Amino acid sequence: MGLAVLAAGAVTAVAQSNVYSLNVVGYINIPVTANQNFLIANQLNTTNNTLGSLIPNGPPGAIFQKFNGGFSAFVFDDLDLVWTPNGNVSINPGEGGFYKSPTATTLTFVGEVLQGSLTNTLPIGLQAIRSSIVPQAGLITTDLGLPAEPGDILQTYNGGFSAFVFDDLDLVWTPSQPNIPVGASFFYKKSPTATQSRWIRNFTVN
Repeated sequence: MGLAVLAAGAVTAVAQSNVYSLNVVGYINIPVTANQNFLIANQLNTTNNTLGSLIPNGPPGAIFQKFNGGFSAFVFDDLDLVWTPNGNVSINPGEGGFYKSPTATTLTFVGEVLQGSLTNTLPIGLQAIRSSIVPQAGLITTDLGLPAEPGDILQTYNGGFSAFVFDDLDLVWTPSQPNIPVGASFFYKKSPTATQSRWIRNFTVN
């Protein structure tokens, strides 16, 4: 999956103080080939992180599937040109889902890069679709800081699933540590014996 990220910073001063806030906005392009499922992620925050707001123009026949113990499907209607049954499902930074388009297209997400202490919940013993909250590619634990524990399972999707298990003896990812691109999400299942249910990033754009 080819991806591109560009961020531009805007600095504003807080009145009557020497404190400055750095708001970084940017965009993520996710090229999607026709009739293939992609596990996508929105990693830029907006005022309305819903399917209808983030992907308002389909194309007709596109399908988005959100997972919450089971899949809920949302289809971009070819007559009314809206998501059905609605476009209100969230795709917040740190979440994700399957997207499939009948034609080749490029999804573009535009918004703010979240900074500071950021927490993503990893349900213990349950399967969930997760992504990095920030638009950063890298090795899932070494670079992205996910707290892997023995028995954790991560699955990526690229026309089929690839599974990675955190080994309980060597305490490493096997067969290798997964490398997650920008704009991608993945299935994650914490071991039932795990104790760390929070994926915390302290992130600042320099």
